Amino acid sequence: MRIVIQRVKRASVTIDGTLHSKIGEGMMVLVGVREGDTPADVEWLAAKTAALRIFDDDAGVMNRSVIDVGGEVMAVSQFTLNASTKKGNRPSYIHAAGHDLAVPLYEAYCTELERLTGREVMRGVFGAEMQVELINDGPVTIIIDSKLRE
Repeated sequence: MRIVIQRVKRASVTIDGTLHSKIGEGMMVLVGVREGDTPADVEWLAAKTAALRIFDDDAGVMNRSVIDVGGEVMAVSQFTLNASTKKGNRPSYIHAAGHDLAVPLYEAYCTELERLTGREVMRGVFGAEMQVELINDGPVTIIIDSKLRE
């Protein structure tokens, strides 16, 4: 699995012109599931996400987690995170997991993150055409890959 975490002041997802979900200060997480991903990837990434220290402490140092600051989390499925641009200029998505694998692992990631943070994780709609808006705070953007463990 591959995720992109952005520290945000706020974020929202709109579908067909209707606001679907929104958060205030916290994290926007884009979640890409690949063929071969497992529940072990979910557990490792959720734990890393919940504990990631990207929020400022009183000294202005990024030393606090989303749990520490009482921040909100939004997770949106994003198959394009698995794009391959090795050949040509049109991305290939052959490594992206199909619906049967991607949906359960995305949902498991959100559920595990809820358990770890003690807060509801706001979501997009898997496979929907979504408009995602956010105010990136910092900007702080972190990419984590469960296979690379970084």
